[in-house]
Order: sequence, then structure tokens, then C-alpha cells
Amino acid sequence: MQQGPLTADELEWLDDILMNHGNDDAVIDASELDGLLTAALTGPGQIKPEDLQAAIWGGKGHDPEWASPQDHQRFVDLVSQHMNDIAERLRDYPDQFDPLFGTSTEQGQEVTIVEEWCIGYLKGMTLKDWSSLPDNLQPALEAIELHGREENHARFEQMSAEAFEQSLDAIRQAALNLYADWPLH
Repeated sequence: MQQGPLTADELEWLDDILMNHGNDDAVIDASELDGLLTAALTGPGQIKPEDLQAAIWGGKGHDPEWASPQDHQRFVDLVSQHMNDIAERLRDYPDQFDPLFGTSTEQGQEVTIVEEWCIGYLKGMTLKDWSSLPDNLQPALEAIELHGREENHARFEQMSAEAFEQSLDAIRQAALNLYADWPLH
């Protein structure tokens, strides 16, 4: 298995697999997967591989029907490689950590989409007990929740363009702070 970051082709393959095999509760793309894995690496305790797989596919018993055992193994290997890369960046190279946000073109301009990453992060939180999150880290979590919870959409739709951009920039630092300042992982 290759180590280091996934290539654009590998991320696209993961996107296709997640899109084609998912359900309403499953992870929908590589951006959401990136958020889920980042949260899974943060906080106390370890996660069992089967619990991580269940979170990816929308619950226990929702594993996809794989076209081949090789596709299944490639998926497992790429998720593991991506998780290892995120862990290494969070732990050893925080200046190289960048959440894998999506992009879209609207009215001829490229727009950054952070909602899927934030939704994935919040899904990843369900895999561990976050009840001991220190109060000083609550604002960092709120920066992620702003874009990850549907009930907050009205809030960020009323923001100025500058405030909205600042809220996007805050997500990266929030993830780093949650990882580094809650050293129970």
C-alpha cells in the first residue's frame, strides 16, 4: 500500500464508490469522508474498524455489494491511507493540514463548499464520547457546527461575504485546535 496523500484519481475513485454505494445516511463524498476521519482521530479513545465502516456506510448492515473483492480491498486500503495521512499531518505537520473541502462553480466563479466536510466531522464525533470536551474548545466545535448543522444555515446565509469567508477559514484552525488541545487520542 502506498503511503502519503491520495492522488486526485484515488480521491475521485473514492467519490464514485461513495456516491454509487451510499444511502441517505452514508458518507456521500471524499470531503465528508475527510471530515469523518479527522473527527475520528480527535478526542479520547480508539475506534474499531467495523464501527468506522458502519459510519461510512450509514449504519451496521449497510455495507455495499462490491463488484469484486479487489474493489473492497482497494476501498479499505485508500481509506486507511487517507486516515494515516490526516493523522500524520495533525500530529507532526499541522501547517500542512488542510480539510478536503469541495468546490462548485456558481455564476462563473469557483465556490468553496464546506458543509459536507463539517457534516462528516459531526458524524465522526458520534463514534466517540465527546462529553469531556473542555469548555475552552467549545468555540472551535461551534465553528464546525455552523456549517455542519442544517439549523444553522439561516445564520450563515445572513452573514456578510467577509464574515462568511472568515467562518470558512475558522474551520481548519478549529479542527487543529480540537486535535492538539484535547490530547486524549
